[in-house]
Amino acid sequence: MVATAVGLLTAVTVHEASHAFTARWQGDGLACGLGRCTLNPIRHLDPVGTVMMLVVGFGWGKPVPVRENWLRSGPRTGGALVSLAGPASNFAFAAVASLPLRFDVLPVRLSVPVGMDPLQLAGYLLATIVLLNILLGVFNLLPIAPLDGFKVALGILPRQAAVNFARLEPYGPGILMLLLMVGYLNFAPFGLGDLLNPVVTFVMRTLVIGP
Repeated sequence: MVATAVGLLTAVTVHEASHAFTARWQGDGLACGLGRCTLNPIRHLDPVGTVMMLVVGFGWGKPVPVRENWLRSGPRTGGALVSLAGPASNFAFAAVASLPLRFDVLPVRLSVPVGMDPLQLAGYLLATIVLLNILLGVFNLLPIAPLDGFKVALGILPRQAAVNFARLEPYGPGILMLLLMVGYLNFAPFGLGDLLNPVVTFVMRTLVIGP
């Protein structure tokens, strides 16, 4: 549980700070003015999301405020860049953090090691951090509001298609909750985890073992 909490805290902090830094780069300093351009995790914690991290092992950070009309590249492209920065930072962080595992400096462990061997524990902690950063990155790329993938999709779709797709935004949270509940309660042959797990596993294996 400690490794999961550390992994989620790291992933959420990197993710949200990257949104804030990218928004400032795009010309909107609101988030930085609110103290979000920092890797101090306390600045990015959401009370409910933090409780969820501790209770169910997954949660979220405090959303970063962005004034899309202030963005240098415009609301669509600029908004997509700010949104993409979160998942991209998780993948970049996972790639760097995985180096000790890939080059056998630490053993790769995805289950709690028996005993208190420092190298085994360090390998377990680092592998958990890498895995959760990948998971958060992949999950947030789903094109469902309010996830980052929705704004990314709006930025890359043709304008009319983006206008039509934007109409789904109010229904996004309900769709996302339905997908999560279907998987959790086994109402369907497959759930959200069945869609995400192959991608997460592929990225994890690529980073830790190599292509």
